[in-house]
Amino acid sequence: MDIRKILVSQPKPASDKSPYFDIAAKYGVELHFLPLIRVEGLSAKEFRQQKISLPDFSAVIFTSRGAVDHFFRLCEEMRYQVPDTFKYFCSSESIALYLQKYTLYRKRKIFHGPTGKFEDLIPILQKHHKENYIFAVSDVSKDNLAGLEKSKLRYTRAIMYRTVANEISKEEIDGDDMIIFFSPEGIKALLKNFPDFVQGDKRIGCFGAVTAQAIRDAGLRLDMEAPTVKAPSITAALDQYLEEVNGLPNAE
Repeated sequence: MDIRKILVSQPKPASDKSPYFDIAAKYGVELHFLPLIRVEGLSAKEFRQQKISLPDFSAVIFTSRGAVDHFFRLCEEMRYQVPDTFKYFCSSESIALYLQKYTLYRKRKIFHGPTGKFEDLIPILQKHHKENYIFAVSDVSKDNLAGLEKSKLRYTRAIMYRTVANEISKEEIDGDDMIIFFSPEGIKALLKNFPDFVQGDKRIGCFGAVTAQAIRDAGLRLDMEAPTVKAPSITAALDQYLEEVNGLPNAE
């Protein structure tokens, strides 16, 4: 069965130059952008309940832009002036560059991993083993803790934001031939809204091994997964999958 309408469980891209729109035009499919989850920041009062004192730390670890936003928001709400000596360690270069929104970009204080994978950031963290790290995370994030534990670094996991399921109506997903997920929380949100969800012929795709495992754990069939060697991005994987299922456009 050809795929004609795809639910992408993320906000619609701000730019019309997104690869998603190229794929839609190439295969004549309709893309339906619908976030299944949203992020809410903890208030300063809620953060204080963790008994974490920001001045105790000399460096911070970021694995997302959202973590950056909520770290600086909480610093402002708690009237904490981040010192000039503070160091920032980011899992990817794009997150490191995003810091320019909040602080002067100085290479000697801002560091990032070479590949975007958290495990490749750990050797850089270990070079600065004297730092006391605060790890800015969400309430559901438990990834990367094993690597940090093995590293013997001084760090504290600080919850700064939470993930909440959006309310979705049955009509909003009924017409979709495929749903693409980006986190285990997206799966949980779907099943929270529809406890009796039956996949049937609906295809499911995802990005990330943890999300893939959550799909299987939920008893659902995973039809498309990224990243792979041939498809490092979700759009590359989708392009390949649509070619396989729908066939090449205008193919003889």
